[in-house]
Amino acid sequence: MSTVSAASVEHAAVTEGTEQKKPLKPCCACPETKKVRDVCIIEKGEEKCTDLIEAHKDCMRALGFKI
Repeated sequence: MSTVSAASVEHAAVTEGTEQKKPLKPCCACPETKKVRDVCIIEKGEEKCTDLIEAHKDCMRALGFKI
């Protein structure tokens, strides 16, 4: 039983280490603001969605992206 526990702990440690090394991609960042922004642009045009565009940019900047 302790062997299974040790294996689980080792697997968890490897998984956590792997996840930390993968940087967040811009396409995957801020999905909430991105979706709302995209829908607005498609339905109303870019000119009428500046507040949503700026909100998405702010979210991206908060995650460390240079926008």
